[in-house]
Amino acid sequence: MLEARKCIREMRPYGSPLCGPEIDLHLDLNESTTGCSPRVLAKIRSLDAKLLAMYPDRRRGERLVADAVGVKTQELLLTNGADEAIDLLCRAYLDSEDELIIIVPAFAMYEIFGEGAGARVVRVPAGPDFAFPVERVLESITPRTRMIVITNPNNPTGLAVERGHILRVLRAAPDAAVLVDEAYFDFYGHTLMDQIGKIPNLFVARTFSKAYGLAGMRLGVLAGAAEQLDVLRRVISPFNINAFAVECLKEALEDRQFVADYVHQVRTTREWLRKELEIMGLKCWPSHTNFLLTDFGDLREKVLSAMTANGIALRDRPDCAGCIRISIGTQPEMERMLSVLKTIMAERPVPEQVGQ
Repeated sequence: MLEARKCIREMRPYGSPLCGPEIDLHLDLNESTTGCSPRVLAKIRSLDAKLLAMYPDRRRGERLVADAVGVKTQELLLTNGADEAIDLLCRAYLDSEDELIIIVPAFAMYEIFGEGAGARVVRVPAGPDFAFPVERVLESITPRTRMIVITNPNNPTGLAVERGHILRVLRAAPDAAVLVDEAYFDFYGHTLMDQIGKIPNLFVARTFSKAYGLAGMRLGVLAGAAEQLDVLRRVISPFNINAFAVECLKEALEDRQFVADYVHQVRTTREWLRKELEIMGLKCWPSHTNFLLTDFGDLREKVLSAMTANGIALRDRPDCAGCIRISIGTQPEMERMLSVLKTIMAERPVPEQVGQ
C-alpha cells in the first residue's frame, strides 16, 4: 500500500481562513484593501497573448529587486510568495535528525513546512506581553538546531524585535540557517538586509503581498549569502514566478509614491483605530505592521460572529487567548468595522456595583 512519509501523515491539515461569498470586507489576511498601483494595473492590461504563452524569465526580475533592496543579484531569489521561500529553506536545510526553532505565536506555515521536512519543531513561547524571548531562544539552541525563524515585526502581535537580539541569535547558531521574515518591513522601516553577504547563515524574506497590494500575484523575495543561494537554485523550480509578476515588477518598484502613500494611510488609520479601541477598554499591542492584535477576552466569539453576520472577516487567533487580529483597511472601512463593534460593546452587561 502506498503511504506518505510518517511525518506528513501525522501533520494536522491546514485550513484556509478564506471566508465565503457573504464576506465583502476582508480584514483577516493583512491584504491591502486599497489594491495595487495604477501603474501595475496598466502594465497588466498591456500584456499580449504571445508573452503569456512563453515561460517567464525570473532572472530579469531578480536584477531589478536586487538593485532595489541593495544586494547583489547572486544574493537574491524571487519566490512564489514568501511561503515558497520558507518551504525552500526547510527542504534544503532540514531532515528528520534536525530541529527548527520558532517563536510562538507565529505564522502557521513555519511549523507546517518544518514538519513537512521531517524536522522536530521547537516552539519557544514569547515572553510577557509577547516580548521577544532572546534568552530562551539562545537556551534552546542545540547541536541539532539547523534552522531558526524570527519574524520582524512579528505576526500576529505586530511587535518588533531588537536588531541586537537577532544578531545574538545569529552568532549563537553559526551552523543553522536563520531566517528573518520581514514581510511587514515597509511599515516598520528597519532591516537586516544590510548584513546579507556579511553573515553567512542569515536569510531575509520579503513579500510584495502587503504594502505593494500584490497578494494575488504571489511574489516573494529571499536574500542570503551567494554560496547558500547557489545551493537553493539547484532545487527551486526554474519557472516558479508567473509572467504577470515578472512583467509588473519594474512598475511596482518604481511607483514609490504609491507605496509611501499607502504606508502612511495604514499607519495613520492604525493609530486612530488603536485609540478608539483603547477608549472602549480593549487592550491592543503596539504594532509596526498593517494590523492590530486586540484582546477581546470573553467577547471574542461574539465579536467574530457579529462581524461575519455584517459581511466583515477578522482573524481569530486562538493561540493568543481572547485575541483577534484586525487588518488595517481604509478609514471608511475601519469606521464600518468599528460601528459594528460599538454595537456589540454597548450590549455588554453592566457589572453590578458592590455596596459600601
